[in-house]
Amino acid sequence: MVPMGIFFESLGHGPAVLLTHGFAASSHMFAATAAELSKDHMAIVWDQLGHGGSDSPEDPTAYSVASSLDVMVGVLDEVGAKDAVLIGHSLGGYLSLELALRDPARVRGLVLVDTGPGYRSDRGREQWNEMTERYAAALDRDGLAGLARISGSDEVDSDVHRDAAGLARSARGVLRQSDGHVMEGLATIAVPTLVVVGARDEPFLGGSRYMAEKIPGARLAVIDGAGHAPPVTHPEAFHHELREFLGHL
Repeated sequence: MVPMGIFFESLGHGPAVLLTHGFAASSHMFAATAAELSKDHMAIVWDQLGHGGSDSPEDPTAYSVASSLDVMVGVLDEVGAKDAVLIGHSLGGYLSLELALRDPARVRGLVLVDTGPGYRSDRGREQWNEMTERYAAALDRDGLAGLARISGSDEVDSDVHRDAAGLARSARGVLRQSDGHVMEGLATIAVPTLVVVGARDEPFLGGSRYMAEKIPGARLAVIDGAGHAPPVTHPEAFHHELREFLGHL
């Protein structure tokens, strides 16, 4: 069951594809992709808690990886999809990996877009969490205007969000890293996987190569000229890679 206050919608008919956006974005970043895939798939988009059209509850415990995965499964149940190809961008890619490890029967394939598998070292995780706290503090202090200070990426648009408080809670509750179980579980993923990264997205190039090496049979696609958001800035090249991947499933 999808919790009250979560925005989602599906377009088209056919095999299900669930698209999950990254932190501080929303389903709007997949508008062109959902329209393209809806020609022969059921393209499902949703907004994470605190983002876009979804609610921003005040209880910080509502924001967690586990609850996000429950929403993803609930959305699939709501549209009658027993499984789906998961397309996740940035944080959405990490959540897609989490779901593939937790509920592998619900996942028919993975498309991981400009994302990473977390950190093995405590120091790397600590630095990441220091960054997420800076994000949250900027949103607490400056409201939605703080988005411009923490992200210049093309998928981020302050106009799509209701308020900054939900984003700050999401940063502290979902974006934070707690351990390295996702990285350690990559070799156990047994579904077809496409890893996509923008050639100019330097912070995520190394992690993308690592995932493509560790996930059995995964393929890496580097989008020339793209930064952190190929679905937004380079949709034609991104859709070409998607179509080739989906065509082989």
